[in-house]
Amino acid sequence: MSVQSYINHKIPSQLTIHHVALLRPFNWLAQAWQDISRHPKASLAHGLTVSALLLVVLVITSVNIYIIAAAISGFMLLGPIMAAGLCELSRRNESGESVSFDDSLAGLRHCQSSLNHLAGILLGFSVLWFLISGLVLTLTIGDIAPPLDQTLWGGFLALVTPMQLTLYIVVGGLLASIVFVVSVVSVPAIIENDIPAVDAMAISFKVVTSNLLTMLVWAALIVLLTAIGFATFLVGMIVIYPLLGHATWYAYRDLVEKKA
Repeated sequence: MSVQSYINHKIPSQLTIHHVALLRPFNWLAQAWQDISRHPKASLAHGLTVSALLLVVLVITSVNIYIIAAAISGFMLLGPIMAAGLCELSRRNESGESVSFDDSLAGLRHCQSSLNHLAGILLGFSVLWFLISGLVLTLTIGDIAPPLDQTLWGGFLALVTPMQLTLYIVVGGLLASIVFVVSVVSVPAIIENDIPAVDAMAISFKVVTSNLLTMLVWAALIVLLTAIGFATFLVGMIVIYPLLGHATWYAYRDLVEKKA
């Protein structure tokens, strides 16, 4: 069985994948902003929680530039599953159900097993990135964990060649791209349909391959907004994270249709 045949086989028959316009991701962000406006306390509570967790992780790992990079990369890889509560908020708002921070967590119980499975898969990618990036650093500068003063003040670029730096970026970019392809709408697909994680990943794969240019725009927006969140010392992440989380639900709504 070919990869494409396997993917098509794993997609539930009641779901149809749509093609959308190139700039449609901006509409998802606009709809997400409306969700934040409707229930700011619940949405921003998610953003504040994620920002606080990231701050704790970065403070703990601040002694080493490699571990900081690994923590940020891990967040990029695990981000989709952490946004499950925000997708649930959008679903509840859409269906007229009660909307609160507690509701957004309690509403996920019916699909907890599939979400946990997906989280385990994404965690595996995160660990793989941690190990591979450590190997790259060992091969390039002879130290898996160069101290912060050496890499920051001494100049990380002075310790590696352009080829080595390119290798480091390519490895991380490749893993991040794979995660994006298999997770872009996996969480909302699981929440709405209570399907296995592998089936949800197949849906995401089909969505990306059917809307490649649009997904490139969406990926660029995610990277840009996440970078702004970190550049503002995580203050901006309090709003940016729920914005991306809610937008993920509307991306799913546009790209995947459930037949009656």
